[in-house]
Amino acid sequence: MVNPSRISDVTPSPEDIARARLTLARTWSYRLLETVAIPMGRDLLDEELSTRLDALCAMLHEEAFATSAAEQAGAELANLGYLGHLGLRCTAEVLGKGLVALPECRPVSRYAERIALLIGALASGFTKANTESVLAQQESLQKSLLKAVRDANWNLKESEARFNEVVTSSTNGVLIADLEGRLLRTNAAVGDILGYAQDELIGVPLLDLIAPGFADMLSKAMKELINGSAERIRQSQRMVREDGEPARLSLTISLLRGADDGPSHFVVTIEDGTELELLQSELKRQSLHDVLTGLPNRQFFTTQLEIAVRTADPEHGVTIFHLDLDAFGMVRNSFGGRVAERFLQHVAQRLRVVLAGEKAMIARFDGDEFGVLVENTATTPGIGAIMKSINDELLEPTYVDGHGLAVSVSAGVVHRPAVGAEPVDLLRAADTALRRAKVRRRGQWEVFHPGQDAEDRRDHAMAVTMPGAWENGEITVRYRPLVRLADGEITGVEAALHWDRPDTGPLEHDRCAELAEATGLILPLGEWLLRVASGQSAWWRQRGQFDRSLVVRLTAHQSTDADLVSRVVGVLEETGLAVQDLAISMPSEVLPVTDAADNLAVLAGLGVHVGIDDFGLGPLDPASVPELPVRSVRVARSLVARRSPYVTALLPLVREAGITVAVDGISSAEQAQWWREAGADFATGDHFGTAGTSGDFLKRLEPR
Repeated sequence: MVNPSRISDVTPSPEDIARARLTLARTWSYRLLETVAIPMGRDLLDEELSTRLDALCAMLHEEAFATSAAEQAGAELANLGYLGHLGLRCTAEVLGKGLVALPECRPVSRYAERIALLIGALASGFTKANTESVLAQQESLQKSLLKAVRDANWNLKESEARFNEVVTSSTNGVLIADLEGRLLRTNAAVGDILGYAQDELIGVPLLDLIAPGFADMLSKAMKELINGSAERIRQSQRMVREDGEPARLSLTISLLRGADDGPSHFVVTIEDGTELELLQSELKRQSLHDVLTGLPNRQFFTTQLEIAVRTADPEHGVTIFHLDLDAFGMVRNSFGGRVAERFLQHVAQRLRVVLAGEKAMIARFDGDEFGVLVENTATTPGIGAIMKSINDELLEPTYVDGHGLAVSVSAGVVHRPAVGAEPVDLLRAADTALRRAKVRRRGQWEVFHPGQDAEDRRDHAMAVTMPGAWENGEITVRYRPLVRLADGEITGVEAALHWDRPDTGPLEHDRCAELAEATGLILPLGEWLLRVASGQSAWWRQRGQFDRSLVVRLTAHQSTDADLVSRVVGVLEETGLAVQDLAISMPSEVLPVTDAADNLAVLAGLGVHVGIDDFGLGPLDPASVPELPVRSVRVARSLVARRSPYVTALLPLVREAGITVAVDGISSAEQAQWWREAGADFATGDHFGTAGTSGDFLKRLEPR
């Protein structure tokens, strides 16, 4: 959340004030509708609360700030609906956070006390009005019941008069029945609720008006009242209307006693629950649908997915799409939340149009993600055709506030899953496929494959257990020689990670770096590798055993690390290794990134030998390499194995700029000779020696 105290004291425009107030009013409305039952729609409540918020803001700006008006506003708020303590708490939370964030309430130091006093006064007025209302209702009901009991002990004529006085104007139905349950009196509201004339109900057994299956519950309640085990019983009931249709009612039944304190009559109050049922249905609908687009939400989608998978046509099955809008963040960041929300509404409508001919459900998951469930038939288009239709539709620009916007969609797809598949597993599979699709480029889709997923899970398991393996000493630093192709002399040593896994066997540097890169462990692990290798290199130099360059290869994450330079400088100072004795290389794919390019330039300026890995791959233009402050390039291993003519054609350009060329992955003497003749200077690979311990490396230096 934005800290209001850090916002500059710039006078907000009227448009900014109005927009901020409207946003706060809508938040207030949305939170209240989530918390309590209010008998009005979202739009009406938005308008009502917007008006009230304007009045509260006006109070805050008055020169002579007084809490009496806020107390009156709180009393009026209490009459808005059945808010209760939950509504008050919700209001206090929303206004407490929202008012201090309004641009018109800056500086916060000026308005903080007023806002606190205003919310307190609002709560005081609300509580007072709410308490008075409850007490008034209780007092009124108590007086009515006492009067009915007293009148029942008087003569019948006066009883009828009092009865009519109490219940005739009531909107709730009131019935009086004898101890056998036959109706003796009713008010007009009973007729309105059930559709009967008052005289039609006289003498009718109360249980005859109860819908089948519900009479036993009421009969049991009447017996409990007579035997004294209960004083008043309230239950949801179904009564039969005059037209035969059931009515959902809230029924309260109590027992009147005579002068001898013996049972005399039943008093039954019925309240029509139709409006409440509609309200509950609407609340349930809102809980299962996205407020912005009106589409089902993830919860509803998951429930329907479970049903669809279980009942799907065994021949055609179902298909689940997990859609993600490409570059939607750019739309939101460029034009704001309002335009982004309207664009999401447009996307929802376009998806409905594309899938109108299929038995499909579209849901909005989170943010810019949507789910689609298609129950396939013989005529359902293929996955590619559906995705093409969706992208063709959404790439057609739509105008929102004068901006012509269009996006592509990436998707993860689960096609014809097994009948017993769990919805949560299917959604996870679709999400996995989506992430795999987005790795390639935008506007792509990927079908989930269980075998590939199993491999991903194994990789993830290894990646997340890697820190423990490092702590337990399973991960060590190994060293392999860098050889000059012209004469085979070892001119450098490359430090590499090595993981001795007890269950699957050892993992070499590239695999270790890939796993560590996935979790971010590569930053501390890479710094540790540099420290250990630099210390070893310094030790060799002190003993006169090996004084050539130490080579350390960085990953993409390390290359763009904002602390890379400070890490390198700190290690060199700690180990005593000279700057000119260290060679660091970065993958070519990250050099277009500003942070990586800056790190490369600073390290080169310090005197570190800087190189580029994976030369010939990635977005880096090989022709621009001579313009970079690099002293060497290393040809990508895949191109070395193929003996790429494309790369060999570039080598003269690189060497003319004074940049040396190394190749990685040399596995034979014949391969080494080919690249020497092609113009490469240095090489690494199994042909010259695999990565080993520091002792193994020194043995390679011994004369043969």
